[in-house]
Amino acid sequence: MNRSHSPLLPPPAPDGLLLRPWRRGDAPAVLEAFATPEMARQADQPVDSLDAAARWTGRRTAEWEAGSAYALAVVDGTTGTVVGNVAVGAVNRLHGLGWVSYWTTPAAQGKGVATYACGAVARWAFDDLGLFRLELGHRTNNRASCRVAEAAGFTVEGLQRQRLEYDGVRHDVELHARLATDPDPGLGLGPG
Repeated sequence: MNRSHSPLLPPPAPDGLLLRPWRRGDAPAVLEAFATPEMARQADQPVDSLDAAARWTGRRTAEWEAGSAYALAVVDGTTGTVVGNVAVGAVNRLHGLGWVSYWTTPAAQGKGVATYACGAVARWAFDDLGLFRLELGHRTNNRASCRVAEAAGFTVEGLQRQRLEYDGVRHDVELHARLATDPDPGLGLGPG
């Protein structure tokens, strides 16, 4: 699927949040988001300059065009400010699978931004991408990410022991999944 013939994007949230593909002009927001140590270690490549941030958005565009992953900027529709990211990656069309990830800027944390984005991208992945099963995981010590996943309708399925390593420390990951046939979590994003 190419970007010029994109699936419909999720509708804006009642509070004006919207999802759209990343743009090269979003590089300053990306650089700011990856400035914290927590975010910096989660980047696929270092995001430590405007050029690096522009390359990050470029990789998201290339993945979109290849149909392998769909990353969307979460934007305040009133101000145009980027407040987060949500993505469906590791897309497997044969089995109808995708891996969901999300992050928000420090200013947007705790305001329901990630829950809206996660729920909206799931509905979009089911309805417009035709996927059936979405998975996501979070470190067991990341309770905020767990609350987002559960509120967006993702059910806990198990524990992946010592799956991730950060700064020489191994972390367990809790796996969640949501099926296209699961009930709508009640986020006002369309039928479940």
